[in-house]
Amino acid sequence: LPAGLSQWFPALEVLDVSGTGLAELGAELLALPRLHTLLAKNNRLGGPGSLPKGLGQAPLGRSLRVLNLSGNRFAEVPPTLLGLRGLQSLSIGGNRLHGIPPDIQELRSLEFLYLGGNFITSIPPELANLPSLSYLVLCDNKIQSIPPQLAQLHSLRSLSLHNNLLTYLPREILNLVHLEELSLRGNPLVVRFVRDLTYNPPSLQELAGRTIKTRNVPYAPSDLPENLLRYLSLASNCPNPKCGGVYFDSCVRQIKFVDFCGKYRLPLMHYLCSPECSSPCSSASQSSTSQSESDSEDEASVAARRMQKVLLG
Repeated sequence: LPAGLSQWFPALEVLDVSGTGLAELGAELLALPRLHTLLAKNNRLGGPGSLPKGLGQAPLGRSLRVLNLSGNRFAEVPPTLLGLRGLQSLSIGGNRLHGIPPDIQELRSLEFLYLGGNFITSIPPELANLPSLSYLVLCDNKIQSIPPQLAQLHSLRSLSLHNNLLTYLPREILNLVHLEELSLRGNPLVVRFVRDLTYNPPSLQELAGRTIKTRNVPYAPSDLPENLLRYLSLASNCPNPKCGGVYFDSCVRQIKFVDFCGKYRLPLMHYLCSPECSSPCSSASQSSTSQSESDSEDEASVAARRMQKVLLG
């Protein structure tokens, strides 16, 4: 960038330097107190020093709302970007990212996040700590699973996951009641009812904890060691509505197909407290489920239909 930029254009609000072959953005940017939109797509950014140091502490760090670095050469999300607390839109698509830093949660004002077209293999649970995130684009990566914590993104309206390596979705995704668009095409989503046949018997501690929870055995904090109190607080309810049981560490992983918008059967992962809560299954869209499982699936189907627009084809 030319020297003296901040002196020539002190009131600059939008700067587009896309497609100019830039390998670095100079420190001149830091002194632009009104700049709210910076577009630097399709350049050669990504090497050491390609972004100015102290970005979050400079006037630009307080004013910037939109940043687009797509089509560059970043192998990681630049740590200096995590200081842009006022940033509302961040695009780093078409780069060389292999992961998402957990510190992405520091961008509390973020509403739009585009990370498509990279080499990302996993999603950190910390991504769920972005309270204003409405649009999340993770398409064209190598993501194999979705953390259930994403259900905490209560503002999310659009989730793009097409062209990844997903074979199932967490059941908790049905809690995204404001989601209007879910794109899943191009994933190897399972096409028949699959069950993880391995099941480790519960430990004596787990059996004791289950008994305390299911029978409502009274206890006071002074009755138990602190580690046992923490353990009892981690109980998860079995999703089988006819069961009423709980589990801690030992559970049965199972894929449950749910009718989605009357057109697709979507594979959702859920966890049962014991093998007795599941039943043998057959192929494709048919399974010999118990009445309790049918009730559970109907409930999930109703929740799934809350989503208005689904792009699977």
